[in-house]
Amino acid sequence: MISTGLDQAVYVKIYANRMELKHLPSGKTVTEIPAQPFTTARLLVGQFALAQTTLAKGLRRLPQRSWWLIKPRMVMHPMEKTEQGLSEVEERVFKELADVAGARKTVVWVGSELTDREVMAAVQRA
Repeated sequence: MISTGLDQAVYVKIYANRMELKHLPSGKTVTEIPAQPFTTARLLVGQFALAQTTLAKGLRRLPQRSWWLIKPRMVMHPMEKTEQGLSEVEERVFKELADVAGARKTVVWVGSELTDREVMAAVQRA
C-alpha cells in the first residue's frame, strides 16, 4: 500500500517538560521526558534545542520508520501556559519544532483535547 501522508499524522501534546506523541491511525502513543527541562518559568518551550531533542526522540519511538520518506502532518497542542492564548512568537515556536522534526504540515491547536477523528480532520484541512 502506498502511503498518502495522511496516515502519517502525529498528535503532539506538550506539557511542562513532557511530550505525548500519538501516531494516527496506528494509535501508538509514547511519552517522552527530556533529560533536562525545556520549560521555563514563563514559557512552555523556553529551551528550543531541548524541546527539539525531546520531540525527535519521541518520533523515533513511533512505529513508522519511513518518516524521512513521507513527512508526517502534525498537530502541536500546548496543554499548559495557554490561559490567555498564544502570542505570535509562541505559536511560531510550536510550528518551528514541527518543521525541524520534518513535518510536512503543522497545525497548532489551543483548546480542549482532540479526538483521533478531530486530529485527522485538522491535518486534512492544513
